Amino acid sequence: MNSEFHPKLLVSDADAAIDFYTRALGAALSFRTADDRDVVNHAELTLGSAVFALAQSVPEWGWHDPRSVGGSPVLITAHVADPDSTADRMVRLGAELVVPIENRPYGKRQGRVKDPFGHLWVISGELR
Repeated sequence: MNSEFHPKLLVSDADAAIDFYTRALGAALSFRTADDRDVVNHAELTLGSAVFALAQSVPEWGWHDPRSVGGSPVLITAHVADPDSTADRMVRLGAELVVPIENRPYGKRQGRVKDPFGHLWVISGELR
């Protein structure tokens, strides 16, 4: 059986998130749909071979973004060629550096960034 896992991030402003992820991570928007109120209920982005989706938080549907519930309990790992420049670009575009990008004793160069929508990203790469 072939299976795939595509996380769907709930965000406070879907179009702003699409803009952030395309500019900060180099993701490409492959699909976007909205309802008649222009609430984006599904957008798909690709980042290398990975696919992830996002949608506008809609409390009446039970869709709550991290900021509306006090933060995210999930860490999303992005393995990138240059974790330093990726984290710097994310911060320049509105993210917050939570854990500096450094060589770690377990053989990765990584740190943690909180994006403008409250999602926590482990930005990871090869040791320098």
